[in-house]
Amino acid sequence: MAVKVLVVDDSSFFRRRVSEIINADPRLEVIDCAVNGKEAVEKAKALQPDVITMDVEMPVLDGISAVREIMQVAPAPILMFSSLTHDGAKATLDALDAGALDFIPKKFEDIARNRDEAVSLLQQRVAELARKRVFMRRARPTPMTSATSPNALSTSGHSASGQLASGPSALGQAAERTTSLAAPRVTPRARFKRSGKKYQLLAIGTSTGGPVALQKILTQLPRSFPLPIVLVQHMPATFTSAFAARLNSLCKIEVKEASDGDVLQPGVAYLAPGGLQMMIDGRGANARLKILDSGDRMNYKPCVDVTFGSAAKVFGGDVLAMVLTGMGADGRDGARMLKEHGATIWAQDEDSCVVYGMPQAVAKAGISSEDLPLERIAERIMLELGLH
Repeated sequence: MAVKVLVVDDSSFFRRRVSEIINADPRLEVIDCAVNGKEAVEKAKALQPDVITMDVEMPVLDGISAVREIMQVAPAPILMFSSLTHDGAKATLDALDAGALDFIPKKFEDIARNRDEAVSLLQQRVAELARKRVFMRRARPTPMTSATSPNALSTSGHSASGQLASGPSALGQAAERTTSLAAPRVTPRARFKRSGKKYQLLAIGTSTGGPVALQKILTQLPRSFPLPIVLVQHMPATFTSAFAARLNSLCKIEVKEASDGDVLQPGVAYLAPGGLQMMIDGRGANARLKILDSGDRMNYKPCVDVTFGSAAKVFGGDVLAMVLTGMGADGRDGARMLKEHGATIWAQDEDSCVVYGMPQAVAKAGISSEDLPLERIAERIMLELGLH
């Protein structure tokens, strides 16, 4: 049965364009369109679509308000169309905060290098989001604007250059689903055991679903957290500064967009800037960040593998690293390098992921030692570091 899609936009041209692309994929079917947020809410309740694509700026009821209402009355995976501007970044983060699951650039030339690739990526993104079950969307984690609200911030699954953060091969890997995992599963009531290992760095890599996962973890860490933290989230260049600022306003630790030359400090989380690569250089207390332009040769900007690989060279086995929700397999090779040096690698479990691509790649390769539900990762970090 085809995935049922509701397209919402006040532009007749854009509605037609998006509908043509979606209907060109035999897996997908546009069942109706809405011209404003109010109509979107009504049609979401009546039609129960599998996925909704949503514009932000619309008459009668804007996209952010429509998302909030839909998630209350007829929850569905919602894919936002966003402009890659500062205002667009803020509006998109607000839409994700309201309950949208993901976003892509509204200008198709920002999605990929050519039209055919852009069409394929949009189709694959809709198909992938349709796999997210309704009951998992109802139990959404903490949103970006409040540390206690029951709604959730959701995801960004794009490379920082403005492209979707997955090439064709990564998309194929993301679509592969399996219940056979190399890492042991941890049930909600499982008791953790501290390894006694000493660490110099916490490293986290993620993509689609990452914003909510990062906030869920980072807001639980104390101001006195003893390690520096490096964060790699697939995101457009115009979004990472806004995302870092929003996290910083919610967390006890400091969160900042990384700058070239930053010296790694305990209790500070450094978010890799979009469109660039973040590497670690130096040794021990003198370790600092290098922010580089990798050109067009890298699919991911920033890339988890790049940051993890450099961490392995600088800190060896003294790294606690984890790969969270996201499309593709970025992080697998870097995690393998870390493990070869003796580092500890964890993966987010399938049930709590928005997309079980990146952590699945790590788990299936036998690289991760634990398979953790999102809601217990911060608890596990604290225990591992002897902070409980």
